[in-house]
Amino acid sequence: MDVKAIREQFPILNQEINGKPLVYLDSSATSQKPIQVIEAINEYYRKNNSNVHRGVHTLGSRATDQYEGARDKVKQFLNAKDRGEIIFTRGTTTSLNIVAQSYGLDHVTNEDEIVITPMEHHSNLIPWQQVAKRTGAKLKYIPLKADGTISLEDVRKTVTDKTKIVAVTHVSNVLGTVNPIKEIAEIAHQHGAIIVVDGAQAAPHLKVDVQELNCDFYAFSGHKMLAPTGIGVLYGKRELLEKMEPVEFGGEMIDFVEKFDSTWKELPWKFEGGTPIIAGAIGLGAAIDFLNDIGMENILAHEEKLAAYALERLSEIEGLTIYGPKKRAALVTFNLGDIHPHDVSTVLDTEGIAIRAGHHCAQVLMKELDVVATARASMYLYNTEEDIDRLVEGLQKAKEYFDVTI
Repeated sequence: MDVKAIREQFPILNQEINGKPLVYLDSSATSQKPIQVIEAINEYYRKNNSNVHRGVHTLGSRATDQYEGARDKVKQFLNAKDRGEIIFTRGTTTSLNIVAQSYGLDHVTNEDEIVITPMEHHSNLIPWQQVAKRTGAKLKYIPLKADGTISLEDVRKTVTDKTKIVAVTHVSNVLGTVNPIKEIAEIAHQHGAIIVVDGAQAAPHLKVDVQELNCDFYAFSGHKMLAPTGIGVLYGKRELLEKMEPVEFGGEMIDFVEKFDSTWKELPWKFEGGTPIIAGAIGLGAAIDFLNDIGMENILAHEEKLAAYALERLSEIEGLTIYGPKKRAALVTFNLGDIHPHDVSTVLDTEGIAIRAGHHCAQVLMKELDVVATARASMYLYNTEEDIDRLVEGLQKAKEYFDVTI
């Protein structure tokens, strides 16, 4: 990978923050956008802006072709069986809530179990809490090991014939743990359960093949993989989606409307009520083109090197605690002594370095780690080893500053 050439495609990276060149290490929160994505959205609004599926005029046809063309790109990106399995949503949170409300509430009873992990983002935890509360089902957690991973042995012990749903993140947004989704799916299916996967931190970085994983639902957001905010995807197996009811009602998702009853459009449109996120989908399509041109396997190899280098360099800092396994995705979550992560982040910002600080929408996991909050540096295809070096220098300055003032 020619990282220098890639960085040139991201206008936002060519600036100074507090008089220092920007080092952006917060891609797990949201990624930056290449000029190709920005231009694709700009072109839509300048030349093709129109609603989709409705008009027979030229602009409407162009917009529809671009919107549905983006769906085809997502289908290929995930290796889904057919385009009807690709639902455009506002993001991962919306996607997971659709599954919880439409599938969960209809298929779970007070005699059933829902299985999740302590490392789940709130978006893949709270919806299942709510389903359990409303149905009386039992919510169970697969134990977290000391190194921040889960074992298949514990999965087998936790999932039973009473389990109806297993909901698990593909990659932890805090620990960087990459979970064995294919093997977990096999265990779930052996017990007649379905598996729901939060792919928000995986789809931007790994080659995802939903057929190989054999997952029943897979959710992710565009803004973490170079696309604009406000666009996401829910993949679901057709046989499951066909049996599910929409959760939003109105225009676009209907077939026929009578005075006292209505029927729904076929997949995928029955889940896309109202005017869809047209520009967002077009931007997502452009982002997928960008990622495919580089190659997901090349991105993964680059990030694996960055993650290893970051672990090596950060381990040199005395008093710094790193959370999560040695083999991880391209993020490192840590605490620097007793210094609050928000204070660490503030000092780093004065050096032009952007990281994330807080509980990362994972308060259950924070309690497992026995911390209130952590700092997180997350990397992507445009980051370099020099960015890591700048981070280490910034952390040393933070340590010196607080050692003096405390």
